[in-house]
Amino acid sequence: MWCYKFKKLPLKKYLKIIRLPESIDAYTDQHYVVWLLIVTIAYNWNCWFIPLRCMFPVQTSSNLFYWIIIDILCDICYLCDLLIFQPRKQFVKGGDIIADKIEMKEFYQKSLKFRFDLASVIPFDVLYIFFGFNPMFRANKVLKHNTFFEFNDRLEAILDKAYVYRVIRTTGYLLFILHINACLYYWASDYEGIGSTKWVYDGKGNMYLKCYYWAIRSLITIGGLPEPQNLFEIIFQLLNYFLGVFVFSSLIGQMRDVIGAATAGHNYYRSCMDNTVSYMNTYTIPRMVQNRVRNWYEYTWDSQGMLDESELLEQMPAKMQLAIAIDVNFAIVNKVDLFKGCDTQMIYDVLLRLKSIVYLPGDFVCKKGEIGREMYIIKQGEVHVLGGPDGTKILVTLKAGAVFGEISLLAAGGGNRRTANVVAHGFANLFILDKKSLHEILVHYPDSKRILMKKGRVLLKEKGKPSDGPNQQARGLASLFGPKPQTPKLFRALLGNSSKEGIGMLLKLKIKQADQEKKPDPEEKKPKAEAEPQTPSEQKEEPLANSQPLPNSGLHRGITNKSLIITMSPSATAGGEILTVEVKEKKQE
Repeated sequence: MWCYKFKKLPLKKYLKIIRLPESIDAYTDQHYVVWLLIVTIAYNWNCWFIPLRCMFPVQTSSNLFYWIIIDILCDICYLCDLLIFQPRKQFVKGGDIIADKIEMKEFYQKSLKFRFDLASVIPFDVLYIFFGFNPMFRANKVLKHNTFFEFNDRLEAILDKAYVYRVIRTTGYLLFILHINACLYYWASDYEGIGSTKWVYDGKGNMYLKCYYWAIRSLITIGGLPEPQNLFEIIFQLLNYFLGVFVFSSLIGQMRDVIGAATAGHNYYRSCMDNTVSYMNTYTIPRMVQNRVRNWYEYTWDSQGMLDESELLEQMPAKMQLAIAIDVNFAIVNKVDLFKGCDTQMIYDVLLRLKSIVYLPGDFVCKKGEIGREMYIIKQGEVHVLGGPDGTKILVTLKAGAVFGEISLLAAGGGNRRTANVVAHGFANLFILDKKSLHEILVHYPDSKRILMKKGRVLLKEKGKPSDGPNQQARGLASLFGPKPQTPKLFRALLGNSSKEGIGMLLKLKIKQADQEKKPDPEEKKPKAEAEPQTPSEQKEEPLANSQPLPNSGLHRGITNKSLIITMSPSATAGGEILTVEVKEKKQE
């Protein structure tokens, strides 16, 4: 048989493990909420069982020991809350959070809650020695109500669906009132005598369930109860009816408010949808469009729980809006290549300007030829970029985190048109940032503006479109003339890469032509004289620098019977062109 020796930790280490913090934040510390739950259980034990033990004969000598043990445990919870937990609670004074141990203790001792808590732990139980074990001496335990309501507030603050707990709590109030009424009915029956009249409890069956059944029928005023026989029974029944009307009207109103608050958002959604459908029916909108509108409402509500997220955030301060936007959307925007290298604070400002829009399957996000005024970031879903001759070919599929339309934001001149159709593949949730919002942000971040403008020029160059920069105004006398026209393509090919070399070749050609006119031509009698064509490649083989200067290099004016034909043909090399010059004589009639 194997024997193991377990090493026990010293008492000091145990105390370090369970050591409480110097101060407790009641709004964020969930351990404190757990402690409030324990105290609330002890409080409910006293509220429910003290009346039960006083009215019904459930506390007997055989089970008295168990009642006393549970009472002692509840009293220990009350004392620990009074001496340990409540004096450590932080409080706000003049806008500052006070966490000093002495100040927290003094603040608690001066509060009204301390007086109720102190009264709830007064040991009136010692009177058991003189008057017997009467549970009525523990009636002061119900003064711990402040802790019960504090637990309700803290629990609602951390629950996702707090209205469910509110409904349960309101139902608990109703059951507790019926419980008190059942206890009073048994006391009245015992006072009159069990089974003495038809109105009182007859002593048959389970006494608590029979009395609880009577309390329900009496408070809810269902009727069908035996008629009271004497003055005491009549007064008791009247008080029950009046109390029932008041209590149940209050509880029903409270239940209505709880359920109404829980379904307020859904009711608003249904109201908006019904009004939209009514509007479409009034103007006889096609059924297909109406179905798409309904689909948009249903998907937006199911995915977001609201129709417009901005309405919720508008009620909060700007810093709180930014904190929520960072937690929700920063991970998506930070992955966008366009904003990499930009100031982080600038990205935060962009987050506050983003607008979330849901597109249905087949919806056009943007169409080819439209003026682009915004960019899109895909939050959820996919979109197809369409192209081809008929505009139906899928060129690329963009998924969550992708960006498109950014050139429209970065083109300085404006008027940038969309180059392709973009269609939502399924339900697509997109962020939209318009040009005006971006420019308002970049005014405060010049470094980020330079980075984005540089990226914009690169994107425009990749797209094969020159940047639409602002037109520079001409200065001086140049402003009196119009813009300089572009050089014709024929002359650009003639000039080649170097304008001086191209002009030199043209002058050389003219000089040779004038020289040939002065020399006698032996074949002059021929009807046609053709000059061999010279190509620019052959002319380049004879550099102008090596050629000897010819006499009479000036150009002669006059009339000749020859014509100069210049043609241009594509070259074998990509992007090149060949210039051909021919000199022909005109036909003599």
